[in-house]
Amino acid sequence: MKGIILAGGSGTRLYPITEGISKQLMPIYDKPMIFYPLSVLMLADIRDILIITTPGDQVSFQHLLGDGSKFGINLSYAIQPEPRGLADAFIVGEEFIGNEACAMVLGDNVFYGNGLTKLLMNARDNAESGFATNFGFRVHDPERFGIMEVDDSGNILSIEEKPSNPKSDFAVTGLYFYPAGVSKLAKQVQPSERGEIEISTLNNMYLQSNKLKGELLGGGFCWFDTGTFDSQMDAAVMIRALETNQSRIIACLDQIAFDRGWISREQLAERANLCKKNKYGQFLIKVLEDVR
Repeated sequence: MKGIILAGGSGTRLYPITEGISKQLMPIYDKPMIFYPLSVLMLADIRDILIITTPGDQVSFQHLLGDGSKFGINLSYAIQPEPRGLADAFIVGEEFIGNEACAMVLGDNVFYGNGLTKLLMNARDNAESGFATNFGFRVHDPERFGIMEVDDSGNILSIEEKPSNPKSDFAVTGLYFYPAGVSKLAKQVQPSERGEIEISTLNNMYLQSNKLKGELLGGGFCWFDTGTFDSQMDAAVMIRALETNQSRIIACLDQIAFDRGWISREQLAERANLCKKNKYGQFLIKVLEDVR
């Protein structure tokens, strides 16, 4: 299965900072924003990942992440010349995806919760069985999001993009799993009035074919769309509290890779030494000590 991180866009809501740096490279507490969506794909056992960036930012992502080998994964890069909608990622990444199922996560989304890995693996199984999956999260301002209407069993009844009269308060988060053939279907999506290849239209195509499932993230989960200063601060405060109280690092790519046997003890030790002056590196040292 393939994975895509959409890390494009101009980040105008974060000007003047994002005049000089990609939004997805800004820190969310103790690590770059992109570590969080990347960790989600890794937790779903996805190792072949495409990062889609703007033309001017690609070199910075490559400098940070390289080819992914230090995390036991395979990273490729592609450019989205201008924002054309979320579903455009599957057109940009068509050659990369090939005939495989594919998950996409937005580069500014943060997910956390006990049991997340199980839900991710359920969505992966769905995609490999021919079904798409959307993840929903209850919000207080549903008119700002794509919204999924669900029945008492969690089945998706409808999807609307930023409706003025929302039928539910479950937002469609920036995490999507699709079966093989998603690029071909994305090419059939006609641009909306704002000129974008809308992800809601693509999801409705699966819904109309009875090929769309929903996973609702309940009260034990957190989801942040960190595209504003306030949401970045909210996410950072949560992550700091959890890491301090639990003596762990959230979205620790090195630990995920080591736990799955994707990198060796020697590779983890090298990363721990590189970061030994902060909590990230000290946590990796503890991981090494715990497996002796």
